[in-house]
Amino acid sequence: MKRKIFRWIQYIVLVYCIIGIALYYLQDNYLFHPEPLPADYSFQFDIPFKEVNIPYSHESNMNVVQFLPADTPTRGVVLYFHGNAGNINEYAPHAATFTKDRYEVWMLDYPGYGKSTGEFSEPMLYDWALTFYKLARARYSRDSIIVYGRSLGAGIASQLAAVRDCKALILEAPFYSLPSVVGSWFPIYPVHTMIRMQLPTWKHLQNVTAPVTVFHGTSDRTIPYRNAKRLIPFLKESDVFITIEGGEHNNLSSFPAFHEKIHAVLSK
Repeated sequence: MKRKIFRWIQYIVLVYCIIGIALYYLQDNYLFHPEPLPADYSFQFDIPFKEVNIPYSHESNMNVVQFLPADTPTRGVVLYFHGNAGNINEYAPHAATFTKDRYEVWMLDYPGYGKSTGEFSEPMLYDWALTFYKLARARYSRDSIIVYGRSLGAGIASQLAAVRDCKALILEAPFYSLPSVVGSWFPIYPVHTMIRMQLPTWKHLQNVTAPVTVFHGTSDRTIPYRNAKRLIPFLKESDVFITIEGGEHNNLSSFPAFHEKIHAVLSK
C-alpha cells in the first residue's frame, strides 16, 4: 500500500514538473499569438486610413495604421494598443467607435505582429509606446491624446499614461498583471517568478494623473472579472470602473453602455 502511494506521489510530482517546465519554456507561445504579414501586404479597410512605417532601428520597424474621421476638423487622436493575438486587421473594425466622434485612431502592431519587426520584450514595448506617443505629440497637444489599451495593451497603455500626460486613459478588459492572469489558470505554480513579462497594470495606475475609465465583463473567461477588480484600489476617486454584466472578453463593444461611456469621454 505504501509503495502504491509513493508511486502515485512520484507520478504527480513528475506531471507537475513537466507542466511547469513546459509553461516556463513555452510561455511566449502560450501567451502571445501574433500574425505576421509580409512587408508588401496591402491593407484594405472600409474607412479612410494612412499607413506609416517608422524605422525604429536597423533591425526593427514600427508599423502604424492611422484611421481618419470623415468629418473635419479632428478633435484629437486615440493611441490604440491592441490585444495579444492577430494584428491590426483584427482590431481595425473598432476604429469607427472613435472616428465617428472626429478622433483619429492610430493602431500600432507590436514587434512580430503584422508588418512590425524587432525584439518582442517588455522594455521594448514600453519604448515603442513612448515613440508612438511622441509621433502623436508632433501633431496634437497632450489634452487631445487619449491612450487606449485593450487586454494585453492595457499593461502597455497604463505604463505610457503613467509617464506621459494625456486627456484620458481607457482600459478595456485589463488585468492586474500578466502573472496574475496566468496564476488564475495555473494556481499551483509560482507564476510570479516564472513569467518573464510582468506588465503590472496595478503599479502603473498609481502614477496616472489623467482620468481613467475601465471596462470589464462579468463573463470574461480569458481575464477573469475578479482579476480586473483588483485594480479598483489603485484608481483615483474620480476614475470609473464600469462592469458590463454578461460581457465577455471580445464582445464589450456590443453593449450600449460601452459606447455611451466612450462617447462621454470623447466629448469632454
